[in-house]
Amino acid sequence: MPRDPRHDILFEPVRIGPVVARNRFLQVPHCNGMGYRDPTAQAAMRRVKAEGGWAVVCTEQVEIHPTSDVTPFIELRLWDDGDIPALARIADAIHDGGALAGIELAHNGANAPNLTTREPPLGPSALPVRTWANDPVQARAMTEDDIAALRRWHRAAVRRALAAGYDLVYVYAGHGLSVAQHFLSPATNTRTDAYGGSLENRMRLLRELLTDTREECDGRAAVACRLTVDELVGGGLRREEVEQVLVALDPLPDLWDLVLGTWELDSCTSRFGPEAGEEPFVAGLRRLVSKPVVGVGRFTSPDTMVRQIREGVLDLIGAARPSIADPWLPRKIEEGRVDDIRECIGCNICVSGDMTMSTVRCTQNPSMGEEWRRGWHPERIRPRACPDPILVVGAGPAGLEAARALGQRGYPVVVVEASRTLGGRVVKESGLPGLAAWRRVVDWRTGQLDKLEAVEVYRESLTTAEEALGHGFARVVVATGARWRADGVGRWHTRPIPIDPDAAVLTPDDLWSAVPALPPGARILLYDDDHYYLGGVLAESLVAGGYDVRLVTPASVVSSWTANTLELERVNRRVRELGVTVETDRALAAVGPGEATTICTWTGRSATVAADAVVLVTARLPVDALHTELLSRRADWDGAGLRSVTCVGDALAPGTIAAAVWSGRRYAEDLDGPADGLGGGPDGGQAADPAAYRREYTALAPWSPEPCG
Repeated sequence: MPRDPRHDILFEPVRIGPVVARNRFLQVPHCNGMGYRDPTAQAAMRRVKAEGGWAVVCTEQVEIHPTSDVTPFIELRLWDDGDIPALARIADAIHDGGALAGIELAHNGANAPNLTTREPPLGPSALPVRTWANDPVQARAMTEDDIAALRRWHRAAVRRALAAGYDLVYVYAGHGLSVAQHFLSPATNTRTDAYGGSLENRMRLLRELLTDTREECDGRAAVACRLTVDELVGGGLRREEVEQVLVALDPLPDLWDLVLGTWELDSCTSRFGPEAGEEPFVAGLRRLVSKPVVGVGRFTSPDTMVRQIREGVLDLIGAARPSIADPWLPRKIEEGRVDDIRECIGCNICVSGDMTMSTVRCTQNPSMGEEWRRGWHPERIRPRACPDPILVVGAGPAGLEAARALGQRGYPVVVVEASRTLGGRVVKESGLPGLAAWRRVVDWRTGQLDKLEAVEVYRESLTTAEEALGHGFARVVVATGARWRADGVGRWHTRPIPIDPDAAVLTPDDLWSAVPALPPGARILLYDDDHYYLGGVLAESLVAGGYDVRLVTPASVVSSWTANTLELERVNRRVRELGVTVETDRALAAVGPGEATTICTWTGRSATVAADAVVLVTARLPVDALHTELLSRRADWDGAGLRSVTCVGDALAPGTIAAAVWSGRRYAEDLDGPADGLGGGPDGGQAADPAAYRREYTALAPWSPEPCG
């Protein structure tokens, strides 16, 4: 199918100094939790993006020296020549996919606590390090000798990047993660010498790093500058000063990459910001410079991308998260397959990989991070090996993904869903404040199922064990989800708490049922022992419904796990701005008619508060009765032609939506393959010994038993 002519402008080549991008799509540097630990897995991930049409594919930030050690985070390193082969493997993979390879060199300055190297952190001023963990160490103020050394380290890293084959070399001055930005910002630079005070002095280090990089590249590679346009904090770097920086330094880089002040601001979730949400901050800056400009905005709509170009906001469409959700996004636009784009939902589960030092993952794209480890591809999957008909019970995220991937493989699949609406928990949760974009998880999969002739979907169909056994299915996939507990059991309490029979106690399932069980009275105590997004979102929903909400949580902050999705600050601000009474470090102890008792998690002291109803957001129980019954009837399998029964998603182990989608994809990938443990485990369905994935092995250094000290 030819592409829409309206999108032709997106496929114009763009010159970036000595290199030419084949189109306007640039995968900007983004972290992924792999870093120096999993370079081959990262190489495969980046290659798929290049194959998918991104003209430039970049690494994450790459530490240039042991004084820029961001432990516990796992980023790439280019400390010495020994790091070149890993970086070269990534560059080679990007080139194999047909894209230019970009590398973001970073000295993290006061953002690097140097926990592994134990080097004193470096910064423009003697201030505490600026880390997420508030590490108990200060950066020492760099001397002019230190600055000269930094410039030498950066030059050496540029030379190594060129030796590794990179076409585009970044000088990093953004996100609060770079020593160059720390020097630029009056919030972190309190110097009074030639590198402090005036803006001209504060931009001196950035000018020198750009000059050094340009000299080293010398036409062999382009130079990019990633620059914060506004720190959006009192006393910080403001747009007015950044405009002056752009004008003054424009002759030095070949590309400007414009970002907001911190990673949290730059990677805003869909709950708190729309597509193209950064446009107000970068609009108008393009006219100040002569070099092309790239920026981000969680772009998923080709029409929005086109507008960015035509209105002179950007020259190249930058993306991190949309390139994770759909590595083939440019190619699908070029081929006129816009409806096939897996649109990013802006949940930031991808970011959690970096924040938890684990491999990147994606709610929309379960193959993300598995390209080399398990051999998964976002667009391709091997054809079926046998004609086994498969029954998928439940059309939530796990069931839909299993059916879609199985149908893509060519298996005859029947999906049965008890309700009228497909999507399970996703449909329910996407109706809550700020989560509308999450509906894309369902919409994309149902759209793909409509194109698969081998897949049939039946709604409002309850399935019993007898029915599952009676229609000749060789495989049964149970994807019936989970339900929220109503007894207080969660992380804090592992046994039910005292609840009076006359007390009004509800769960999220009650609030979003077909006929919602609305809480009686106006005073609601919402107890959040789940600690992800749902407690805060439900509090917001109840306030919108006119309720007086008291949110109680054993954690020290509301929705504590959202620190890993960069939402913690926004979540806690939002609930307080809405007038929610927040009580942290308290656990629910008992519920009575019209009241609830809570205890301090530190002292155990109790308090009783008025509550017309209590909403529990605690733990969930798998809805796995069908799975259990089918296993109990193993003697009937042979006569029914049944070979395996497998639980997937929340019916197996309640988790995130991303985990449910991944579980459905794994079933489809493993079926009839070397890793197929289906039917071989002791429970007749789950693999007794889950198949290992490929992993990188550490090369042992030479060792001699010399005594210490």
